[in-house]
Amino acid sequence: MNGPALQDRPPASASWRIALPHSAAAVPVARALVRTALAELEHGADCDTAELLTAELVANAVEHTSGDTPIELVLELLPTGCQVEVHDPDPAPPGHLTLPDARDPDPWQEHGRGLLLIRALSSSCGHRPTETGKAVWFRLPVVPPQRHPA
Repeated sequence: MNGPALQDRPPASASWRIALPHSAAAVPVARALVRTALAELEHGADCDTAELLTAELVANAVEHTSGDTPIELVLELLPTGCQVEVHDPDPAPPGHLTLPDARDPDPWQEHGRGLLLIRALSSSCGHRPTETGKAVWFRLPVVPPQRHPA
């Protein structure tokens, strides 16, 4: 067999939970946490995609919720991939996350593509109510290691 099999990955998971400020400063902090976690553990999920989708979730939580209650980032690394959740204080579900919007995003607008990206690039996504608001999440699978010709 060429390279390690996906079944050879350790069965244990690792997770992080961190409170982030309810401001735009939360976005680069969240990206850095995801990048560091995936790199240091040599996890097989696509780091660039994980960072991009995490940034979208965090930016949406900051932009679409009011107040200064911190938002929370939860990252769970599993043998099959990773799951990222962002918890915010607003119980309203995110618009068009699990069902596509019938309208195409306006190509002239800067906003309106984040949930589309999450739906398109994740293996699954969704939201659930929490005691203090909601959690919006996505999952990415482990990417098999690339074989290089000898």
